[in-house]
Amino acid sequence: MKTNLLIFLSLLLLGSCTMQPQYIETNGQLHTPYRILYQYTEPLDDEIHAELKRYYHSLNPFDSLSIISQVNRNKEVEVDTLFAEVFRKAREVSARTDGMYDITCAPLINLWGFGFSKMDSVTPQMIDSIRSFVSYQKVRLEGRHIIKDDPRLLLNCSSMGDGCSCEVIARLLESKGIRNYMIDIGGEFATKGVNAKGQCWHLGIAKPVDDPMGVNQETEVIVQLCGRLGLATSGDYRNFYIKDGKKYAHTINPLTGYPAAQPVGSVTVVAPDCMYADAYATAFMAMGRDEARRIKEQLPDIEYMFIYMDEDGNYQTDCSAGFDRYLLK
Repeated sequence: MKTNLLIFLSLLLLGSCTMQPQYIETNGQLHTPYRILYQYTEPLDDEIHAELKRYYHSLNPFDSLSIISQVNRNKEVEVDTLFAEVFRKAREVSARTDGMYDITCAPLINLWGFGFSKMDSVTPQMIDSIRSFVSYQKVRLEGRHIIKDDPRLLLNCSSMGDGCSCEVIARLLESKGIRNYMIDIGGEFATKGVNAKGQCWHLGIAKPVDDPMGVNQETEVIVQLCGRLGLATSGDYRNFYIKDGKKYAHTINPLTGYPAAQPVGSVTVVAPDCMYADAYATAFMAMGRDEARRIKEQLPDIEYMFIYMDEDGNYQTDCSAGFDRYLLK
């Protein structure tokens, strides 16, 4: 009996040793690369991939079978809880930014074409025609159904997509009791706890050098995130158009129907939720520094940093007062 007890205790001790949490990295590629670091006892690759597929089924506008695609085709479909959450948060950000953020501006984006390929063929009349049915105020959620005031209205949540993906994975990890993680999906981040060295997570913000091929890795600043936070960056250095010496960002101003032409290289937003960070980064990029400063006064939970080039060609930063605590000294 004593021998059996010793064997049992030895196996128990061996099992406890093999189950010690360690930092695990999961990588993959869907519409964009993702990298996820988390402290746990085993890899969660399959569950992570399943959660990303759940996001795609709900909100991928390029999948004809997704819920959002069916909504855009005016099919009778019930939205899921993820769709409903994203829709409500998008409407909240739209209201707080006076409509500068708007997930109904997909027809305007389509009008201009990817990379503004149709820039020279767009007319004011075409823009006015589309603007007549583009507005977050012309669509609502009633129960599990999307109700449109105009059947031509289209939804596209891509401006919150990577942030949403980060949140979906963050919730999966937290459901496992994971307290330390860093999620990077397409350059948007959700973090909690500390890294393998016991330090806050250190994230580099790229210098917004014109870089259509996405090869530039030069870092402008490094931020450190120590709590449950989301970080997102929007910029004009990867997708832009130059006409008559003027640079236009890939972001569409939903109020005018034209590409934003703000003298800004990028804007980074830190928020408690990566969906909010993603959405506000898009809105701030479109509205510029002065309007962002005004909107920020109503948003105590978020902080921002603009990177722009001054008249002498030097990069400068313009941060909200609270962003300083995230800068690595």
